Amino acid sequence: MAIRMKSVVTYRTTAQCATHARTEMPIRDLNVIVDEPAERGGTNLGPTPTETALIACTNVIGHKNAARLGVDLGVVTIDADCKFDRRGVLMQEEIDVPFPEITLTVNCTTPASLEELAEVGAETAKYCAIAKLFEAAGTDLTVNWVKTGEV
Repeated sequence: MAIRMKSVVTYRTTAQCATHARTEMPIRDLNVIVDEPAERGGTNLGPTPTETALIACTNVIGHKNAARLGVDLGVVTIDADCKFDRRGVLMQEEIDVPFPEITLTVNCTTPASLEELAEVGAETAKYCAIAKLFEAAGTDLTVNWVKTGEV
């Protein structure tokens, strides 16, 4: 009998809020620190809450889709250009779309063709949970999959 994986799972953790800017979260056997830079009152011990999720999700889901499609992505780097309307986090006014525009460029030094990269990109757009959240919130999200050379 095959084991069936749950389609909905629950994550639980209890975060320690060490300061107004730093949050420490035990996750599995890790202690993840999310912080603000010193110029915003933090201690700069980790990335801000808004700096990592979309890039990391694009990387993970992109590689999963590439493997499923038999595409070798080679060496990957991801550049992010994010417009962030900080009026909300500065308590100046409520902002409906805090990130009005984000452009990711997924640079691949790969033997894959442009068509294969486009297919990986299209499949990744279907399944990246963080990208889906940004788009549902009204962010103009553009993700460009670019071949930067051969491996």
